[in-house]
Amino acid sequence: MSHQSDQSQALPFPILIGDIGGTNARFAIVESADKDAGEPRIVQTASYATIDDAILAVLDGSPIRPRSAVLAVAGPVEGEEIALTNCPWVVRPRQMFSTLGLVDILVLNDFEAQALAVVALGDEHMERIGGGEPEPGAGRVVLGPGTGLGVAGLVHALGRWIPIPGEGGHMDIGPRSKRDFEVFPHIEKLDGRISGEQILCGRGLVNTYRAVARTDGKAPVLTQPAQVTAAALDGSDPVAVEALELFVTCLGRTAGDLALVFKSKGGVFLTGGIAQKILPALKRGNFREAFEDKAPHRELMASMPVYVITHPLAALAGLAAYARNPDLFGIETGDRRWRT
Repeated sequence: MSHQSDQSQALPFPILIGDIGGTNARFAIVESADKDAGEPRIVQTASYATIDDAILAVLDGSPIRPRSAVLAVAGPVEGEEIALTNCPWVVRPRQMFSTLGLVDILVLNDFEAQALAVVALGDEHMERIGGGEPEPGAGRVVLGPGTGLGVAGLVHALGRWIPIPGEGGHMDIGPRSKRDFEVFPHIEKLDGRISGEQILCGRGLVNTYRAVARTDGKAPVLTQPAQVTAAALDGSDPVAVEALELFVTCLGRTAGDLALVFKSKGGVFLTGGIAQKILPALKRGNFREAFEDKAPHRELMASMPVYVITHPLAALAGLAAYARNPDLFGIETGDRRWRT
């Protein structure tokens, strides 16, 4: 398919871009192909009954009225009603034609947007954690613990970057070390299994903290992810310290598994607020050791660079890059795009 034939992929400006997670929704407007995205607006999903209400509030008083939208949502994009995984909002694109006055709507998975950001952002928005130099054009992986655990691949083919969305955050995760086998029986299960999200997200960190406490017969006292992170980083709570160490180790193992799947010589990218906040813990060594401990491919793993994306609104940056120049990316819109 030629780039010329793909010009139909362009949406009419101004374009509303939105990164909708389980806790926060972030929006901005891209006026034209030669302008950066406007001032971002961030709202809490719990503050609005519907995504339409949230967007109307964001647009209230704005002199720019978007004609189209590119929305990235935390959940699989299927059908006419798109439910978010960790939020009660349901995206109904056809309804948005009347409620928001839009004429063209594209809905992506939120980690597709994070994958787009890997291409859009420069080195100044990356913090490297070991490994060699990235191989240009090689496969990449993006993952990020947040309200849930998001995962996406990124491959380069036919001159374009192609994001590969998925639900990798729900892969099984299991014990390996002697201590793991003591702690894992106390980790809360979901329908009888421990998936990545039972450990590698905000509530998963609290889940892990409680499991470590119960393993040693202690009463867990911390209830929020931020509390566990703070107590672990300042060393004030030994249970929190061990919980964060286990969290980081499991993140390294999972990142390494995904890197093997995609043979990610182009790099592995950790994104989201949790990764940014625990950057000191990620640099201590157990993350990298767990990432590389993949016999018989330790040498391959050691060559792969890992980056923490430090841009506070990375997904919006990726969506803005797509809105301005969609032919840079190989995104199959198919039944994920609605037009009047």
